[in-house]
Amino acid sequence: MRKPVVIGVTGGSGSGKTSVTNSIYESLKDLSILVLEQDYYYKDQRNVPFEERLKTNYDHPLAFDNDLLIEHIEKLLRYEPIEKPVYDYSIHTRSEKVIPVQPKDVIILEGILVLEDERLRDLMDIKLYVDTDADLRIIRRLQRDIKERGRSIESVIDQYLNVVRPMHNQFIEPTKRYADIIIPEGGQNHVAIDLMVTKIQTILEQKSIL
Repeated sequence: MRKPVVIGVTGGSGSGKTSVTNSIYESLKDLSILVLEQDYYYKDQRNVPFEERLKTNYDHPLAFDNDLLIEHIEKLLRYEPIEKPVYDYSIHTRSEKVIPVQPKDVIILEGILVLEDERLRDLMDIKLYVDTDADLRIIRRLQRDIKERGRSIESVIDQYLNVVRPMHNQFIEPTKRYADIIIPEGGQNHVAIDLMVTKIQTILEQKSIL
């Protein structure tokens, strides 16, 4: 039976997993491909007081609504459309908006904890872990949060030391053992990305999708 190919792409914050995802997508964009971002699936907190929402740890597995994410992937696997939720960080809960998503032959699931949940892993054909040194990851995070989010150096470092780093060590780094392929240095590793694109094309051919 024809079924889409599901590729999980994970790694720590600033590892380059989004660059890897984008490179794979661009290489296969002439085919039927979509990207599903895990961070669109943070839990709806509209019934939680705003002061409590401010304490949300977005690097913890419990922050994600994996039940909804799994439901949506299963629908896409049946070639059924979904309505992807939108998370509004200004109010720390889900927006009223949704994004219509049509099913495709290749689904890239990207996020820091996509390999943490066994149910998600079981839906994947290929599991990738983007492995980048911690010093490079924090530099990338500093550049992004200061430039794109207007944050101070002190606030970024404080969050990294007190939340991001311990959550990475406890929950993200251990998921490396579930990966089929480990890609060092993220989007700069063009050889690994090219090999991945070739592998995906081979799987598609075997599934008679190409």
